Amino acid sequence: MVKRTSHETSLCGVARPLDAIGDWWSLLIIRDAFDGVRRFGEFQRSLGLAKNILAARLRNLVAHGILVVVPASDGSVYQEYALTAKGRGLFPVLVALRQWGEEFFFEPGEPHVSLVDTVQGLPVRKLELRAEDGRLLRPEDTVICPPAQG
Repeated sequence: MVKRTSHETSLCGVARPLDAIGDWWSLLIIRDAFDGVRRFGEFQRSLGLAKNILAARLRNLVAHGILVVVPASDGSVYQEYALTAKGRGLFPVLVALRQWGEEFFFEPGEPHVSLVDTVQGLPVRKLELRAEDGRLLRPEDTVICPPAQG
C-alpha cells in the first residue's frame, strides 16, 4: 500500500489540514457528527462503511483533536464520539462544500437535502467572503503571501 504524503509541515492552510480531513469518509463522519450521530454503530449504519476503515478514520479524527471519545450519554458502558471546538470549527467548511455541491452537482430543480436555520426554517444564505472593510471578495481580489521573516 502506498503511504500518503504528510503535509504537517506545510506553510499552506489548505494543505496542512488534509492530514486530518483529506479523505471523503472523514468529511462524511464529521457531517454525521454535526447531524447528531455519536456511536460507532450509528456511523457504520449511516455510512455503510467497513468497520476497519471506520475505526481507522475515527482514530485519525480523535488523534487530530476533531473528535473526542466520551462516555455514552445514556450512562451505558459504550463510548461515543463528540465534536471538539476544533471539529465544530469545520462547520463553515462543510457548509461551503455543501453549497458548492448544490450549485455544481445537481441539475436545476433536482431535489436535494437543504440546510435550514432552526429559528425561521429558511434555507441558509450562501456563504460570502468579505474583506475587512466589507467588500465582497472574488478569487482575483486575493493573493497568498509568504510568512513574515524574522
